[in-house]
Amino acid sequence: MAEYPVITDVEEFIEAALTLAGGTGPVAVDVERASGFRYTQRAYLIQVYRRDAGVFLFDPPALGDMAPLQDAIGDVEWVLHAASQDLPSLREENLEPPSIFDTELAARLLGHARVGLGAVVEDTLGITLAKAHSAADWSTRPLPQSWLEYAALDVLHLIDVRDALALELEEQGKTALAQEEFEAVRTRPAKPPREEPWRRLSGLHTVRGRRSLAVAKALWTAREEYAREQDVSPGRLVPDRALVAAVRADPATKQDLARTKEFIGRASRTQLDRWWAAIEAGRAAPVLPVERVPGDGMPPPRAWADRNPAADARLKTVRPRIDDLAEELNMPAENLLTPDTLRRVAWQPPEPLDVDGVGRVLESYGARRWQIAQTAQVIVQAFVDSVHAAAEPSEPAS
Repeated sequence: MAEYPVITDVEEFIEAALTLAGGTGPVAVDVERASGFRYTQRAYLIQVYRRDAGVFLFDPPALGDMAPLQDAIGDVEWVLHAASQDLPSLREENLEPPSIFDTELAARLLGHARVGLGAVVEDTLGITLAKAHSAADWSTRPLPQSWLEYAALDVLHLIDVRDALALELEEQGKTALAQEEFEAVRTRPAKPPREEPWRRLSGLHTVRGRRSLAVAKALWTAREEYAREQDVSPGRLVPDRALVAAVRADPATKQDLARTKEFIGRASRTQLDRWWAAIEAGRAAPVLPVERVPGDGMPPPRAWADRNPAADARLKTVRPRIDDLAEELNMPAENLLTPDTLRRVAWQPPEPLDVDGVGRVLESYGARRWQIAQTAQVIVQAFVDSVHAAAEPSEPAS
């Protein structure tokens, strides 16, 4: 087994950065986090590989300022697998690629049946990677050597994979559209924080009454604050189902809360005062949350036949045509056009209904130029056909 040291010393870091700067071609970059263990999504290990330079494993918490790495590779293409997962963590370290090649996204656009890193490496290079430590706690120190070998292999073959996929893209005439997709991922703004993130509590739908919802909100907030303070994933302190169980149990006293069997988690009893204070705060809240949050005005498709029959007809006509077009293009339908975008344009198409109008609507929902070019005419024709089909008299029963 090869030895892969982790760089924690600043002088070694600067030397490694200079070596990477002297390499050739694009750089492969990967990030290991401690998802499910830590509160934040920060990078606990950054792996970088470049031809004529080699593999380097960096420890961001130990190194602090990652500017030398940005200076070394900030003017070349970065190759990542599922870039949207790693870019936020890289940006937290002030690491910003000028351009990217996303091997997972490329595999999707090419119609590969399997798009996980191990599968793509195997399909393109015939090399099998062990994925034994993908869910590990990468904040562990020191990191076991077996983990480090796994981390190094995540980037060691990525440039060769990139080249193989780039050739496939060229053969399928998809180079330009892939570049559009890569740039859209690279420049996509961060999602704004949810207005009421506590409503994502698993099992909250079983809680009845606005006062009980206020208690659930207070418990979620207390857990969130403590998780942030301890830098621990909230669910590892008290799982969602335990918070909901506490709400539904409606304990009369702190001791009753402690006796609630379903109220579990490593901090459920050690922080009992915290949880009880939250319950009392929720019960005393002067403003109660509403039971139902207003939606965006578009009901689920199963309700369209009653709520908006014309939209229902449009969606039922256009969806199989988009699926057929995606099959012709050898890619998943959701990569050709997201289901949400298709639903929105079907629910409220532009007036007048023409290719330019549909194109503008698609663009407003984030569709790229190539997607609009491929789908706008298909959508218009499907919508027109849905109107004609609805106007045709049905045949009388014999």
